[in-house]
Amino acid sequence: LFNEGGLEKLLDKKTPPGKSPYLTEEQQKKLKHMILHSTPFEQGLGMATSWDTRIIPSYLQNQYGISMTRVGVNKMLHRLGLSYTRPTYTLAKGDEQKQRAFVQEMEMIKKLM
Repeated sequence: LFNEGGLEKLLDKKTPPGKSPYLTEEQQKKLKHMILHSTPFEQGLGMATSWDTRIIPSYLQNQYGISMTRVGVNKMLHRLGLSYTRPTYTLAKGDEQKQRAFVQEMEMIKKLM
């Protein structure tokens, strides 16, 4: 760069260093929206109910013909403002009263120890 435009060209911060992203900005927006508003099952990617770094590379390969590692996908998701969280489950047939009684009993046991 110095030979092309001197010190000013070298210090120019308009072009970011490093490799250009695999996905365009539009593709990244679509991916983020899909991850936030649908499940892999709804997208026809098996029976999974939550997205992870095993499923996303396969989706990218099928949809865009792009091959990315799990680490690369993880970094991209971080840049998109997404982070991995474990899915939480609630018992549909759980008895709230029994659950509260259990929690109280466990608190009593903890105090006795």
